[in-house]
Amino acid sequence: MRDKIQEFFEQANGVLLDKENEIRLGMACILANGHLLIEDIPGVGKTTMVHLFAHSLSLAFSRVQFTNDLLPADIVGNSIFDPRTQEFRFHPGPIFGQLVLADELNRATPKTQSALLQAMEERQISIDGKTHSLPSPFFVVATQNPRQQVGTFPLPESELDRFLMRLSFGFPNREAEHRLLAGEDRRKLLERVHSVLSGEELLRVQDSVRRTHAAPAVIDFIQDILDASRSGRWECQGLSPRAGLGLVAASKAWAWLAGREMVLPEDVQAVAPYVISHRMGAGLATTLEAANRMARDLLASIEVN
Repeated sequence: MRDKIQEFFEQANGVLLDKENEIRLGMACILANGHLLIEDIPGVGKTTMVHLFAHSLSLAFSRVQFTNDLLPADIVGNSIFDPRTQEFRFHPGPIFGQLVLADELNRATPKTQSALLQAMEERQISIDGKTHSLPSPFFVVATQNPRQQVGTFPLPESELDRFLMRLSFGFPNREAEHRLLAGEDRRKLLERVHSVLSGEELLRVQDSVRRTHAAPAVIDFIQDILDASRSGRWECQGLSPRAGLGLVAASKAWAWLAGREMVLPEDVQAVAPYVISHRMGAGLATTLEAANRMARDLLASIEVN
């Protein structure tokens, strides 16, 4: 399986230039069975990366373009009366994909954003008194524009907490941008992307990741991070136990990708800024850069034993 994951990285790095770390973090998020939030300006490759994962991992892809007039039923589906049977029949919405792209999530109203909450947490949705299970595997990858842009709504803390990681792409370096400008259209390259893992194989890899060993000392280190966030030194409400569970899962995935069967403190440090920054900055009028800086300062204040 590791050979296939390496094949994915080689394929992805040929399409998304100068984004090796972001691609690796995205894969770690998926292997940890988490949802991913990508925040950046339009046009830096966010949607391209989502298509890469869908094609390479054989995941049924669906896309929801979030706008201010989008309704919850446009996402989860609705029941329509069938005159032939004299019954209401449920018509599933795009949330029933395996990899769901919630594009420009923060352009929708909070009411519409909340349609994702149950799906992201429970992998099921409830409508008209009935519960409908979502496919397995199931991931939401959301993109959002910087909050200072026109026409955006802030994501509530409850929704931010359901994303395992938040990434930002930034601009490519000069050499990578030159190759991008002089090279083939990215959409043409995506057409040649081939599947490296089936859905069943991905589930087996996720199971292997879950079995990666995290020693008591590593768990203590993660608890130190949680305790530090609640100390009052930083202007945040403190990280929840769910954030700690997410940090454990992401660290295991990072260790697995490195070819190890146990988690090291370095694995925790590698993924922690992307797991905790959006939770520390939740509810505050902070920029992405400020939240990331707060997270890194917190990590730097903790001694690794």
